[in-house]
Amino acid sequence: MQIVNISAYKFVSLDDIDRLRPEMRARCDALSLKGTILLAPEGINMFLAGPRAAIDDFMAWLHADPRFADIAPKESLSDSQPFRRMLVRAKKEIITMKMPLIRPEAGRAPSVRPVDLKRWLDQGHDDAGRPVVMLDTRNAFEVAVGTFDQAVEYDIEKFSEFPQKVAEHRAEFAGKTVVSFCTGGIRCEKAAIHMQEVGIDHVYQLEGGILKYFEEVGGSHYRGDCFVFDYRTALNPDLEPSGPVQCFACRAIVTPEAQQDPAYVVGKSCPQCASAAAA
Repeated sequence: MQIVNISAYKFVSLDDIDRLRPEMRARCDALSLKGTILLAPEGINMFLAGPRAAIDDFMAWLHADPRFADIAPKESLSDSQPFRRMLVRAKKEIITMKMPLIRPEAGRAPSVRPVDLKRWLDQGHDDAGRPVVMLDTRNAFEVAVGTFDQAVEYDIEKFSEFPQKVAEHRAEFAGKTVVSFCTGGIRCEKAAIHMQEVGIDHVYQLEGGILKYFEEVGGSHYRGDCFVFDYRTALNPDLEPSGPVQCFACRAIVTPEAQQDPAYVVGKSCPQCASAAAA
């Protein structure tokens, strides 16, 4: 049986999380779904997996709430369940940036559709003739699995480091169009709003992130795979699980080549953590 994997988010004010949390957990459990739903005053972020009928049932139930009626999840398929349990958690932010004045629902940053971004990258500039800078807002270990050609990335360990890095490099974006991107859209949306607020003039977010780009235009101008936060570890431009896996001991990304090393033991160790232990 094929498993449908969905990811979706929406920035919207939620003042009834104490009610929503158990209701969502009960609905997911009744449908035997697995994954994670994050709820915060600023909105919802979710990653769910299960049979097609169960996913469709949950989305119909979710859409009955007017606040979530326009959520359109990104989908991919797998042969097995990529999550081990179901979690519904309350948090301060659905994606932690530690910039409390940012409220995306009060006004989104401009977005660029995947098909238009591909056209910009094909022609070497945006429709106004400005050079396009692809700005990766993800953590370093995600970037290592794959990113856009010539993308700018800041080797960050967590998203809350992003604002300071942008401040340090702000002058480099003068006269250019900056397209922020991430896995599914949530981090690049917050990042784009922040960049606008600090005075960077021409900023767009990649609508739907890398996964939507893969879905609509494939892997053009992208090298490698896209890290995902489940047991598939990475998806290729066809949205299929690819070779890299994540070590459960040290969380490092283990390439197919490194998986041939005797130090790689599934669920226990990899060459990187073995080297660290020997140092």
